Amino acid sequence: MSETDREPELTDEEVSQQKAVRLGKRERLEELGVGAYPVGVDITDTIGGVRARFNHLVADQVSGEVVSVAGRIVFLRNTGKLCFATLQAGDGDRIQAMISLAEVGEESLALWKELVDLGDHLFVSGEVISSRRGELSILAKDWRITSKAILPLPNLYNELSDEARVRSRYLDLIVREQARYVVRARAKVNSSIRSTLGHYDYLEVETPMLQTIHGGASARPFVTHSNAFDTDLFLRIAPELYLKRAVVGGIERVFEINRNFRNEGADSTHSPEFAMLEAYQAYGDYNQMADLTQEMIQNAATAISGSTTVTWADGSDYDFGGDWDRVDMYGSLAAASGATVTPDTPLDELLALAAAVDIEVHLPTHGKLVEELWEHWVKPSLTRPTFVMDFPVDTSPLVRDHRSKAGIVEKWDLYIRGFELATGYSELVDPVVQRERFVQQALLASKGDPEAMRLDEEFLRALEHGMPPPGGMGMGIDRLLMALTGLGVRETILFPLVK
Repeated sequence: MSETDREPELTDEEVSQQKAVRLGKRERLEELGVGAYPVGVDITDTIGGVRARFNHLVADQVSGEVVSVAGRIVFLRNTGKLCFATLQAGDGDRIQAMISLAEVGEESLALWKELVDLGDHLFVSGEVISSRRGELSILAKDWRITSKAILPLPNLYNELSDEARVRSRYLDLIVREQARYVVRARAKVNSSIRSTLGHYDYLEVETPMLQTIHGGASARPFVTHSNAFDTDLFLRIAPELYLKRAVVGGIERVFEINRNFRNEGADSTHSPEFAMLEAYQAYGDYNQMADLTQEMIQNAATAISGSTTVTWADGSDYDFGGDWDRVDMYGSLAAASGATVTPDTPLDELLALAAAVDIEVHLPTHGKLVEELWEHWVKPSLTRPTFVMDFPVDTSPLVRDHRSKAGIVEKWDLYIRGFELATGYSELVDPVVQRERFVQQALLASKGDPEAMRLDEEFLRALEHGMPPPGGMGMGIDRLLMALTGLGVRETILFPLVK
């Protein structure tokens, strides 16, 4: 529907007038003794179940069976002796209810016309029939309002604005099938992830969201205060350091699907509050975690679409099938830029390369410049799911040095749809080296880097007791939904944070 075809929305004054009228109807329901919000409605069937059982009925056919269902009224038409309402279930299934003088009587029909509005939740009980036009219907013998809507619904023939979708998601869920689809898809994806990890004997655990030291990622934290302990605490930016403690303790395959909080910018791919999966496998490495991540995502795609090919919101298809490409960060950067870039390239040469393409980096290091240059030269060319392998050591303080290449670590980032979806490591377990890395991060913090990690003595103490060398991975659940649906991050989060 174009903007010129849109039906006019109600003005604030019209909404206020409707609210006053509906409040009067609520009072009338109370006076009648039936109430506007009853408890314990005797529902026997779902709307979807009725449609599935009786979809064989042809025009003007009756079933001889009585059902009792409930739903929200999304269409209403009152005539003389016969009134029509379309009831919508929470999942979007719809069925027509017919209220006739012959079935409910004069008084009940009059009350229907007096009290029922669009948006009300309604209970109907009656025989399943097919109307003269062949529409599956319930010919009501009994009806009642189960929840009186005081405010009117938005016009169902108009699309909600993007802002209205995220600010009033409950309305979005009522009026838009895609919004309901994303909620169902997210549940299926989470279930699929748990199933895949469970198949490989991973255990799901829960780690603290309030932490005395923020760690596990390079990010700016949210700070809060505990009155009980009279101390400042940080909202979790990642569960990594606690999950690794679990590996030290003998939970050798562990994962968590959790909420994280990062006090940073918000855009089409970032949200300050987001859901994330992290998983660790003792005696694994980053290659095994890449294999596992590919399998998890392919299984998730199949869970919502029936195959590894998904259809995005714009109607285009994207294939997650097959084995995904694995490219070297330094090699792909050198090939795309035409410059020789290695772990030994001096900082001044990298600064010159960055200046040539107008890249500026706050507190530049070798690793930060290499990653920024890679994003400029290589990232836009990635279309298929691609693992970018082997990162600079100074940007990956929790990762093991590469087993055969000096100056880099065994880390990958997975790119899909042009954004980073997941990351994987061969985890660093040497407590001496880990302390050195933390000290380097502390120096960056002292120079004003708000995302630098803090030295975590309790985590180092855990490492000193010996951690079996694991592979680890992390993946944003909201971003996985973006990759599977083609939507932005605010569409994949049910109730995103907005100003």
